[in-house]
Amino acid sequence: MASNNEKIYNINNFQGLSQKEAEKILMADGFNELPSQKKQSWFSILVRVLSEPMLILLLVCGLIYLFMGSPRDALMLLFFVFVVIGITFYQERKTEKTLEALRDLSSPRALVIRDGQQKRIAGRKVVKNDIIILQEGDRVPADAVILSCQNLYADESLLTGESMPARKVEWDEETQNQRPGGDDLPFVYSGSLVTSGRGVARVSSTGVNTEIGKIGKSLEGIKDEDTLLKKETAKIVRTVAIIALTLCVLMVITYILIKGDVVGGLLSGLTLSMAILPEEFPVVLLIFLTLGAWRISKNRVLTRRSDAIETLGAATVLCADKTGTLTLNKMELSNLYADNSFFELNDTKPENLPENFKTLLKYGVLASQKDPFDPIEKELNKMGELYLKGFIKDDFDLIKEYPLSRELLALSHAWRLNDTELVIASKGAPEAILNLCHADDNQKEEVLERVKEMSDKGLRVLGVARATSTLEKLPDNQHDFDFEFIGLLGFIDPIRETAPGAVKEAYGAGMRVIMITGDYPGTAQFIAKKIGIKNPEECLTGEDLEKLSHLELREKIKTVNIFARVVPEQKLLIVKALKDNNEVVAMTGDGVNDAPALKSAHIGVAMGERGTDVAREASSLVLLNDDFSSIVVAVRLGRRIYNNLKRAMGYILSVHVPIAGMSILPLAFNMPMMLLPAHIAFLELIIDPACSTVFESEKEDDDIMKKPPRDVKQPMFNFKTVSASLLQGLGVLIATIILFLFVSNSGRSETEVRSFVFVSLVLANLMLIVVNLSWSKNIHQILKSPNKALYIVFAGAILCLFAVLYIPFFTDLFRLAPLGIKDFLLVILTVFVGLAWFEVLKLFRNMDN
Repeated sequence: MASNNEKIYNINNFQGLSQKEAEKILMADGFNELPSQKKQSWFSILVRVLSEPMLILLLVCGLIYLFMGSPRDALMLLFFVFVVIGITFYQERKTEKTLEALRDLSSPRALVIRDGQQKRIAGRKVVKNDIIILQEGDRVPADAVILSCQNLYADESLLTGESMPARKVEWDEETQNQRPGGDDLPFVYSGSLVTSGRGVARVSSTGVNTEIGKIGKSLEGIKDEDTLLKKETAKIVRTVAIIALTLCVLMVITYILIKGDVVGGLLSGLTLSMAILPEEFPVVLLIFLTLGAWRISKNRVLTRRSDAIETLGAATVLCADKTGTLTLNKMELSNLYADNSFFELNDTKPENLPENFKTLLKYGVLASQKDPFDPIEKELNKMGELYLKGFIKDDFDLIKEYPLSRELLALSHAWRLNDTELVIASKGAPEAILNLCHADDNQKEEVLERVKEMSDKGLRVLGVARATSTLEKLPDNQHDFDFEFIGLLGFIDPIRETAPGAVKEAYGAGMRVIMITGDYPGTAQFIAKKIGIKNPEECLTGEDLEKLSHLELREKIKTVNIFARVVPEQKLLIVKALKDNNEVVAMTGDGVNDAPALKSAHIGVAMGERGTDVAREASSLVLLNDDFSSIVVAVRLGRRIYNNLKRAMGYILSVHVPIAGMSILPLAFNMPMMLLPAHIAFLELIIDPACSTVFESEKEDDDIMKKPPRDVKQPMFNFKTVSASLLQGLGVLIATIILFLFVSNSGRSETEVRSFVFVSLVLANLMLIVVNLSWSKNIHQILKSPNKALYIVFAGAILCLFAVLYIPFFTDLFRLAPLGIKDFLLVILTVFVGLAWFEVLKLFRNMDN
């Protein structure tokens, strides 16, 4: 008889909580989660915002103005401080809401029974007394008592340090809750991992009341390592900050020596620091990656690690599972083989199905679960109800299950026929079934030839066998039965409609597509041809992988795009070979054993619908719909995000050049300061939203998926990018200097000259945004693009500019003078001349292309 931990259960026996009961408990107990980082208070945000270099400089300038007896100037700078704080608060809230939505998506899932129905929910919404269903690869969402189980083992090393999985048994309704550790306990614990088997359990504790909560495990200590881009940005900010500080000190000393004005020297130095310091870099990087993750999630792809966004655009190889990713994972029974003949079901009526094929189908059904999750077993049960009239599976009493194992890819169910007799139904890989049947070489050759014929048609093939026994002689190993081979079942997994187009787009973007499957080579090659994978004739099997050395595999994998009969552990060999060939690898996976390959790949992609929690935890991305086309969409978005981020960084670099230059220039000509702290603050109010909204929301280039992947080793701030940005800024600076000298020598007043310089920098700032939005399109094409954020920033900047020029209160405050129409035309001409060279360069580049 079956042992206690092998009792059979029927999920339909459990009703679970009602939805209302669950909501009531959730309200009382709170979410099933451990204490994580607390929500930021307004005060903590304020402290962090005020610690930013730009605001510190503004506050210091304000204090100096106050000390000088200029309260109006001090109040104006204080107003700018409040405006910047307001913008930062808005961005913080937007970022926090985005992260909150992403956290809800990434919460470990749990399968519960509520109102008698199975339902997948976020693990944080599991409540006490919920009925949870546990399967291999699941992360246990809460402490629970086992009501029923089948070969259930759990890895509790997180709690106990024991490397071996613990065997679980059904609760005897007497054993009191115990701490984790050891075999044959009827309890499972939050955070542990189901390594094999399945079970049904009732939740006993959630959140901080679980064993993992009691020993103080929390998310507070988890800290992601800075990505390459973050490190690169931080290095640039540090370098520029040192330069800014040095120039600030030199400016103050020089100003005092030349003019003898200590306070004026301090203001000049602080203004220069504000002009040079690119404090926007880290802020822009955070916003881009956060909003980028949100944007990708809208396309049913969850970003678990931000470095994946950086790497997506550099991916050169997409390794995809066939089943469920390139296909629908919706198995349809289409072909039967029995007694040396084939039968195609199509729309065959039940009465037209021959008896021998009904027998084959009957034993296939008996070798399946009563309430299955596996798509093949679901299809078998469905076909059984359709074609086997009068056959009711519930009339049989399931005595014992012999589970599928790595050693034998077949499973068997022992059913009671009467008081003394049992019938055993087995199904699995044809080789395993033939092994169970102790088939001779001739029978093996004949059957495997039929298997090849079926797999060449894209069918997934299972063998079916039967045996009889008595209760007294029920063996421990299914190999001990005297099985008789019945036939073969052929299932077709329909190709996803989006797969061929996605594969074609991937090839157009310079990426290889590799298909990995546990199916037969014929099935894999059939599907590969259907969806357009290149070189489908060449195929390596799991057996081939075992024979090849690493160097041989590296050579073979340069041309082979199909891997069949591969077990999850062998995916790691494929990833290592590709990486050693300098490929940037994206790898999909869904099982427990896929985790090493997912972690090793540059971009691990886990399945959201059928994937296990451990696979998701090891991945960088999660496909919420398990669709291969979503990976290609994510690559497109990854390229867009990276390109726009690069352009935003280039814009920041270029816009600081003329601002810094015009902060230093007056000292060289022994003239009054042209740019005051208020002017720098005004320009910053354009720069910040431009970086965080205009560039982030810019659509990708039309040819973005027609270009090869970028070199992942190439830094964002390479010589070409930095030199182009600095030359843009230098062009504007030279044009502004010429305007400054011309206006200064034409008898204009100090405030008028300052107005010319200020307006030219504001308009140049706006034009630099437009110019940098695309390094291939001209200004006219860019302005036609549907970027609403661009027009909002433009409108806001122009309105504010007119306010400070023509409203007397603001004009006096900014120490400016109104400009006439001719003056404006002169400024516009200056800005155009300063940036015309770059537009001409774009034109020649487009002609070359």
